Amino acid sequence: MRTTIVIPSYNEMKTLPAVLKAVAAVPLDKEVIVVDDGSRDGTREWLEKAIAAREFPCDLKLIKHEVNKGKGGALITGFGAAAGDIVIVQDADLEYDPSQIPDIVRPIMEGRADAVFGSRMLTARTYTYSTVYLAGNKFLTFLVALLFGMRVTDSYTCYKAFRTPLLRKMRIVSTGFEIEAELSCKTAFFGLRFLELPIKYTSRSRQEGKKINYKDAVKGVLKILKLRLTLRSADFN
Repeated sequence: MRTTIVIPSYNEMKTLPAVLKAVAAVPLDKEVIVVDDGSRDGTREWLEKAIAAREFPCDLKLIKHEVNKGKGGALITGFGAAAGDIVIVQDADLEYDPSQIPDIVRPIMEGRADAVFGSRMLTARTYTYSTVYLAGNKFLTFLVALLFGMRVTDSYTCYKAFRTPLLRKMRIVSTGFEIEAELSCKTAFFGLRFLELPIKYTSRSRQEGKKINYKDAVKGVLKILKLRLTLRSADFN
């Protein structure tokens, strides 16, 4: 089975080269799609040259947004372009180690799961710069569990992997960070066979470029509540 690794990127010139080097080394049959979300720091120009020079030994594609559409908007573009049997998200910073990707997609390859999340809460190898950020994530996860009956510990993790046809059936529409809430809620709503696996994670600080903030947490709460009130299975048949 082929895996599509979707990397949303916005002004990540400082970290994207290291991420792509690590992703290229992942021992999977894979394609890598970088969606540049309107970067203005030279990311796309560098990546165009890197692809032309075959700097990274993998099937690497670049899709460019002329204006910033948000993380969700970049992921929706990447999901639509994916040719693999499995899709997994990899952020363009260095918070998540790509060497963990094979472990996350393996249950899907083996037919044991339709969706797998890498949980930062199931390991002692998680380092976050902010207890407020951690509390916000736990509250959002609590809401998903309460309103959708999902046994989940980390609903806002980057590492989410899906069978591609099932991911597309979800018809994801969120353009911001609240896409994480939508993906989690719809995983539960559709009754996907779901697993969580522990991952290691090292958060970067606001000064280092971390973008998610308290406003995104509010949007996440509103998204979860809206989905609970509006989701109807007939809409997806």
